[in-house]
Amino acid sequence: MCSLLWSSIVMCVALQLLQLGIVHPSPSHIRITHLPGQPQVQFQQFSGYVNVDHRNQQALFFYFAEAEKDAASKPLVLWLNGGPGCSSLGVGAFSENGPFRPKGEGLVRNQFSWNREANMLYLETPIGVGFSYSSDTSAYEGVNDKITARDNLVFLKNWFIKFPEYRNRSLFIVGESYAGHYVPQLAELMLQFNKKEKLFNLKGIALGNPVLEFATDFNSRAEFFWSHGLISDTTYKVFTSVCNYSRYVREYYNGAVSPVCSSVMSQVSTETSRFVDKYDVTLDVCLSSVFSQTKVLNPQQVTETIDVCVEDETVNYLNRKDVQSALHARLVGVQRWSACSNVLDYELRDLEIPTITVVGKLVQEGIPVLVYSGDQDSVIPLTGSRTLVHKLAKKLGLKTTVPYRVWFEKQQVGGWTQVYGDILSFATIRGASHEAPFSQPERSLVLFKSFLEGRPMPEEF
Repeated sequence: MCSLLWSSIVMCVALQLLQLGIVHPSPSHIRITHLPGQPQVQFQQFSGYVNVDHRNQQALFFYFAEAEKDAASKPLVLWLNGGPGCSSLGVGAFSENGPFRPKGEGLVRNQFSWNREANMLYLETPIGVGFSYSSDTSAYEGVNDKITARDNLVFLKNWFIKFPEYRNRSLFIVGESYAGHYVPQLAELMLQFNKKEKLFNLKGIALGNPVLEFATDFNSRAEFFWSHGLISDTTYKVFTSVCNYSRYVREYYNGAVSPVCSSVMSQVSTETSRFVDKYDVTLDVCLSSVFSQTKVLNPQQVTETIDVCVEDETVNYLNRKDVQSALHARLVGVQRWSACSNVLDYELRDLEIPTITVVGKLVQEGIPVLVYSGDQDSVIPLTGSRTLVHKLAKKLGLKTTVPYRVWFEKQQVGGWTQVYGDILSFATIRGASHEAPFSQPERSLVLFKSFLEGRPMPEEF
């Protein structure tokens, strides 16, 4: 019951409307005052939930770090990790390009955080990932690319209600791995929505070591293994003729791996060794890729513990009650926060849906696209990505505007790049893993800055 005092009536009605989902809480309700163990910073942070269904049963969790300086003049960047089913909070924000990284009982600054150049929005998607949840657990079954893209679009629409000052801001979407599906499909929905109501000021997308075309991406793994000395000539031959990787993955998800593929993969696994991280073949195991975020792309390795050195610190930090309280987060239907969802049942056959065609549509609509590759990743190797971008440019009739060349970070080669039609770009990050901002943070920041500014990668030092 509301009291008869006018101020109390106003407050009570507002609360009731909020509970009904008719109005939304102001950003002050989701501002982070201070994360436990956090160094002092000058920028603002926010986190919380956005409902994505009309019954308010499904909510996606976000973490938002405004730019370190001049936030009002910097673009908005939505970051998505892949999996499918892995956390943009734990992987992207706390282990790759966010402002902090867990260390011991607290946090340390990431001096190459991407919020030096942009306002960074990290989204735990789809529902069932991280702190994102559905009060009806049946919603975790049969989640697919179409559902994920739809929910991500609804999230952004409702997020702009909470943060109206960002509604007309330049917007970029960046992601890695299976976000090669998430990002283009979301961007396509944005453009369709804009034809009815101009809401999204989309200025470009960037995709890191992305799944774009199942067979090309997966089958480039054999050549990568062989060229880096991980497999023998004999194994390379059977891995490219008797049973290639795309066939093996298809059989695995259909629940019936043939004896011939089982034999080939056993041979490949023995030679590559379980003590070499496939996400960066040059790093020692303890310093391997941040999380098993692409574990579904590596079915034979699902049971392995990957990089406990880094993962444990993040998992422990995000499972602390004081941290969850500071983040305005809660666990619904699960006992612990995990880097990759244990409750989500994703339609893995969507892996075989090519999204390079969607990328082509975006380019034709005038949306700049950057595909970049950490060049030490064997999961989605650079050779597959480079081939797909080149084929797409040829199909669209785009001429080379920046010939294949090196680019620099300080006085060292940061990688290689090529640009087509001043709108479609490919770049490598030298020495980087599948999660490039983790293993090569400074070079990744140089690439990110050039992407936001629409400039080719630095040609000189």
